[in-house]
Amino acid sequence: MKNYMTTITLLITLFAVSSAAQAQDNMQSEGLAIELNEGKKWVVNKDMTPFIIEAESILKAYKGGDYKNLAKQLAEQNKGLINSCTMDGKSHDELHKWLHPHLQLVTALKNSKNEKEANAVIKDLNKSFEIYHTYFE
Repeated sequence: MKNYMTTITLLITLFAVSSAAQAQDNMQSEGLAIELNEGKKWVVNKDMTPFIIEAESILKAYKGGDYKNLAKQLAEQNKGLINSCTMDGKSHDELHKWLHPHLQLVTALKNSKNEKEANAVIKDLNKSFEIYHTYFE
């Protein structure tokens, strides 16, 4: 019974990580792809930008180990980002197309059961920041 429960837990965790990693791709296939602003990047308000920059710096500085603490630090930056949001209109909508899957990845990192799972999510978080820089400044 213990092996059965371990297997079920592992499958659920792998599903969560996989789902978070595919969220951005799914949004694009559902017509929710992030759009540029007439060929240019969207401008993110100056109050929000420091939280994004700091989160990316925290992620880049991570060298393995305490991924739960990494998830906590990223979640704190996301909270500050959300609390500082004064954007509206199309730029706000486009930012949320990036932010929603990004938040899911941070949750997946927090729920990772081991460093191998965490490293897969971290790879996707790095990709998430690449996507951010493609569409936002």
